[in-house]
Amino acid sequence: MKPDIHPKFEKTSFRCACGTTWNTQSTKGGETTVEICSNCHPFFTGAGQNLVDTAGRIEKFNRRYKRAWP
Repeated sequence: MKPDIHPKFEKTSFRCACGTTWNTQSTKGGETTVEICSNCHPFFTGAGQNLVDTAGRIEKFNRRYKRAWP
């Protein structure tokens, strides 16, 4: 590897808008604020997720088109 071309990793403190903080290493260094993290994002928390009833959809399709499986 060539010397002096890679950025230095520094200790960085990240703070989310929900108040969660965590420490890691980054090339940015210092303290950084983010808007959303894994503790408050709906994908990770499960808030607002709708479970799809696939069996019900198949039955609805079969009733709508009166299709009988052989």
